[in-house]
Amino acid sequence: MTRYLKDFKKVKALAEKLEKLQSVSKLDTQNEKEAWTLAHSFADIEESIQKINKDLFPRLISSDESEINDILLEIGEEYRHLLYHINDPKFFKYLSDK
Repeated sequence: MTRYLKDFKKVKALAEKLEKLQSVSKLDTQNEKEAWTLAHSFADIEESIQKINKDLFPRLISSDESEINDILLEIGEEYRHLLYHINDPKFFKYLSDK
C-alpha cells in the first residue's frame, strides 16, 4: 500500500495546493490554516488506514481467541483516531451535521 503523505515535504506541498482554494481558505482562523489542518488530517488518516490494513486486520485473522479482544481494542483506537481526523477539519463539518 503506497503512502502518499509519508513525509513533511508531501504534506507541505498538499497544504500549499489546498491554500489556493477559496473553499478551503475561507475557513482559516487567525491561529489555524484550514489547508494545513486538512493536509495533516489526510496524512494521519492514511497512516491509520495502513496500520489497520497491514497490521491489525492480518493479526485479527490469524490470532487465537486469547488475542482477539486486545486486537479489537487496538482497531477501536485507530477508528477513534480516524474519527478525530474526519471531524477536525471545518471543511468536512457537513459530515457530522445532523
